[in-house]
Amino acid sequence: MNQEEKAARTWICEVGRRLYLRNYVAANDGNISVRLTDGTIIATPTNVSKGYMNEDMLVKMSLDGSLISEGLRPSSEIKMHLRVFNENEEVFGIVHAHPPISTSFAIAGIQLDQPTSPEAVVNLGVIPIAPYATPGTGEVADSIAAFCKTHTAVLLANHGALTWGRDLTEAYFRMESLEHVAHMTMIANFVMGKVNVLSQSQVDRLSRMRENMDLIQATMPKGAETESNLSDFGSMSTLKSEGKL
Repeated sequence: MNQEEKAARTWICEVGRRLYLRNYVAANDGNISVRLTDGTIIATPTNVSKGYMNEDMLVKMSLDGSLISEGLRPSSEIKMHLRVFNENEEVFGIVHAHPPISTSFAIAGIQLDQPTSPEAVVNLGVIPIAPYATPGTGEVADSIAAFCKTHTAVLLANHGALTWGRDLTEAYFRMESLEHVAHMTMIANFVMGKVNVLSQSQVDRLSRMRENMDLIQATMPKGAETESNLSDFGSMSTLKSEGKL
C-alpha cells in the first residue's frame, strides 16, 4: 500500500468519525469515497457505523465498480459516488450524509438558493434537489447526473445530501458548510421571518472573487435587485410593531 492510499484510508476514517460526532449520520448511515491518482476508489463499507471504522474495513475498487479488495463490500449507494467521479474528472472526494436540517429541506422540497451570506455564495452556490430515487439503485445515480459538473453539492429528495470536491477535505467541509447555511436559512426564514438577501451586484462581485480563487464549478444564486443590507436597519421593537416579526 503506497502513501497516498494510506493517507486516504486514514482521512476517510477521520471524516467518518466527524460526521458521526456532528450527528450528520446515525447508525450505519452515509458513505465516503476517495479517488486515488491511479483511478482506483477507496470507499466505506456497507453496514458499518462511520463513527467506528478502521482502515482495514475500507473497500478498494475500480472506477467501473469492480472490487479489487477482499472482505467487506461497498454500500449499494456507491453507484452515485461512481457517477460523480465519472461525470466530473475534477472530483477526488465525495461525502454522503443525512445532516438533519439540510435533509429537512430535502424532505420539504425546498432547495437552498438564497444568497444569504458571502460564505454561502462562495463555498456552495445554489444547492438543488435531485428528484426522489430509491436508495441503493441506479436511479439515484441518474437523478444526480445533471448536477455533477455545475454544482458543488446536491440535496437528495427525502433522503440526504451529497457533497464533492477536489479532495476529501473540500468535500467534507462542504458538508459542514451546507448544514451551517441550511441552519441559518431555516432560522431567518421560518423563525425570524425576515431575510435580507444579497443583491445581484453583490453576488456578481462574489462570483468574480470565486473565479479568481479557482474553485470547482458552482451555479450562482440570483440576488435581489437592490441592496437591503447597507442602511436603514429596523430595530426589533419597530419590526414587531409593524408586524414584520
